[in-house]
Parts: sequence; C-alpha cells; structure tokens
Amino acid sequence: MMLPDTPNFDLTGRRALVAGGSSGIGLGCAAGLARAGAEVTVAARRMGPVEEAVEALRAEGHAAHAMQLDLDDVEGMRAAVSAAGPFDILVNSAGLARHSKAAETTPEDFDAVASGNFRGAYFLAQAVANGLIAAGKPGSIITVSSQMGHVSGPERALYSATKHAVEGFTKGMALEWGAHGIRVNTIGPTFIRTPLTEPTFADPEKLAWVQSKIALGRVGTAGDIAGAAVFLASDAAALVTGTALLVDGGWTAA
Repeated sequence: MMLPDTPNFDLTGRRALVAGGSSGIGLGCAAGLARAGAEVTVAARRMGPVEEAVEALRAEGHAAHAMQLDLDDVEGMRAAVSAAGPFDILVNSAGLARHSKAAETTPEDFDAVASGNFRGAYFLAQAVANGLIAAGKPGSIITVSSQMGHVSGPERALYSATKHAVEGFTKGMALEWGAHGIRVNTIGPTFIRTPLTEPTFADPEKLAWVQSKIALGRVGTAGDIAGAAVFLASDAAALVTGTALLVDGGWTAA
C-alpha cells in the first residue's frame, strides 16, 4: 500500500517579505517563517525597530534583511520590492486602526485607515505578484486581515469596512493569479496580545468582554498567527487560495 504524501512545511530556499514585521503579529510571522527555513526581509517605515528585529533573527542563525517601506508611497514601495525581489512569500501585517462610532468618523480617519489597511495592502500584493509573474515563479501572498473582515462590532464600522475590502481583493487576485501558481489568502486574527493591545487588556472589564466572545476563552498571541502564516506559505497549503484562515478562537462561530 502506498501511503499519501505528508504535507511539507519546510520553507528552505524561499525568500519572504514581511511588511509590518518589526513588532507584534508581523514580528511573530517573521520569526515563524525564518524558523521554517525562509530567508526573511523585515520591512516597515521606521528603520530602528526593523534593524532590531533583523538583529534578533540573525542572532538565532537565520538569514534576515532590513527594508524601509512606506505603503502610502506606492511608487517608492514598488521600486523597493522590485529591487530586492522577487519574493516567494509575502506576509503583509502592516495596517492601523482608528476606532470611533460610525456617526463620528472623520474624513481624515477614513482616509488614513483605508490607505493603510486597503490601498497599501492591495498595491503591495500587486507588486510582489508582478515580480513573481515576471520571474515565472509560483508564490504565496498572505494579508493579515481580521475577524472583523467577516463580522463587525461597535465602533468598528471603518476598520471592518477596510478588512472586508481586503477579503474581497484577495478572492479576485486568487482567481487572476492562480494560473501563475500564485496563491492569495488572508489570516483573520481575533484580539492578539501585543504591545499595542496591552492597554486594552489592562482593563479588566474590556478583557472579560473579549474573552467572553472567544470560545477558547483566551486572547491570541503572535505565535498563534505565525503558525497560520507558515502553513499558508508552505506546500502544505498547496491547494489553498482565495480564502481566509480565521484564527479567532471561535469568535465568528457565534
């Protein structure tokens, strides 16, 4: 009897770009990909944290590089990706949130969140895919979306709208680029414990509310998202495209 092949999570020989990779979820994904064998380029606007992340990865013995990347500057981003690419893997963890009641959303907040979460993510995925297509290579494009790309919540109308948009372009890109062997997916985290979210979790009332919505009873960690990123980047996900991997502890099951 011939046993079925076992999925392979090894990323040795592949080059990964992690945007927003200097902290939080992005840093977790950068570490996960590097530990799976990928050569990782960490990118963000501020070079200080980027260089610290690269130094930490190199200290573990991984191949890592630094890139300054501002997703608001599409032409500059395209030039940087073209010069350093092609990248076999993209994890886009860059983005921002400005929460407010829908009746109080300002045009300034709308433009900032839409640019960071939607416009920037769209054109970064495009830039990496164009590099792969020009090189005749397959690849995996992963955008860190949110559980709020599938549901919503109080004071989340704007944020949720941008994440729903990410889910939409992911499906369209997957359909167009599948013929080139390029897979396009999202990861949908629940609330994740990072330095930026610590003030929320320091409030016992807010923490209790969040945990009450999660079937597994705990908030997530960057490592929870890193595991999903390694899976989607690897050949273990060879038939996975145009979809969302929800890492939400059961939030959206309700």
